[in-house]
Amino acid sequence: MARDLSVFELHPANSRNFEFFRNICQSTPLSYCESTCSSCSPIEELLNAFSSCDVSRIINKMMILEKTTAMDSIRQDLRLTTIVVTIVSIITYLMVSAVGNNSVVLKEYSAVLYCAVICIGIQWVAWIPASIGKTERFYDLTGGLTYLTVVGFSLWAGSQSEPPSSRELIVSLLVVIWSLRLSSFLYFRIHRTGKDGRFDHLKTSPIRFLVPWTLQGLWVFLTMIVVIVINSQADSASELGVWDGIGLSIWILGFGIEAIADHQKKVFNAESKNQGKWIDSGLWSYSRHPNYLGEILLWTGIAFFGVSCFTGLERFAWISPVFIYVLLTKISGIPILDKRSLEKWGDNPEYQKYRDNTPALMPRLNKKSN
Repeated sequence: MARDLSVFELHPANSRNFEFFRNICQSTPLSYCESTCSSCSPIEELLNAFSSCDVSRIINKMMILEKTTAMDSIRQDLRLTTIVVTIVSIITYLMVSAVGNNSVVLKEYSAVLYCAVICIGIQWVAWIPASIGKTERFYDLTGGLTYLTVVGFSLWAGSQSEPPSSRELIVSLLVVIWSLRLSSFLYFRIHRTGKDGRFDHLKTSPIRFLVPWTLQGLWVFLTMIVVIVINSQADSASELGVWDGIGLSIWILGFGIEAIADHQKKVFNAESKNQGKWIDSGLWSYSRHPNYLGEILLWTGIAFFGVSCFTGLERFAWISPVFIYVLLTKISGIPILDKRSLEKWGDNPEYQKYRDNTPALMPRLNKKSN
């Protein structure tokens, strides 16, 4: 980790620095080297040592500063991770309490609770080798595996009450199709590029690296909550109806938009002539983030499957598409990507024109020419 002392930067292993200070000290009166200041701060003592040419004191103070900075960094990481884990635990507990009352009970606990534990537990297990290897290569693949595991478990849990209904099988199949496509796409993308820039700062600290894994567990649980509730209901399922048809139509639209947008960007980035450029063709000429639009639409479609079968507090499961929309448009997705884009191309008039004429998410009915 780089250290910025604002005045100078030293390292005991830097022989050129050592030689530089030794040469200066050889030409400096001894009385200068005997000056000390017991009331000085570590930085001031380091500067005093610099001025009096006491090389050993310089090295010692550098080591003290290094240890102090490292301890401060660890404390900050612990505080951040503790806050995130606490918030995730509270949100998960509240959601389980709200929607789990009509769930199948397995050994005195609702199936919804078991699904929540699976969502977060798999991430924490995967975090161990990932933090040791300081790699994010299997982050998205682990997320996809978690979706598949929760689908399978929730279907099994619900079958303890009665065989899976048509609605349960349909929503489960939709999640499996989406999960296999997206997780494999992201997995091969990161293996092709070598890394994901989102994790550059996080993976350097095992404690801090736990944050994205924990958040992924919450992401899986909240996006899957509609499917979890449908699959694990103890009551008999109602027949398929109009709302289910509407939900399926919206899902197909969203899935198509997301898949096409990802493919168009993959093809665009594969061409050497587009290196360092932004994509503004295809669906990306109508929206700067069409893949996120597709993501929001497909989970909204799945939420519609709950209209005919949710009762009471189970309707809180409809927070799923709301959570996805807020996270992608206000917190994690679009804000971060837009910031990076502005850092790269903010001074480019063509990009400014594209940004001004192209909505961030929802396409305009009357498209402006770029």
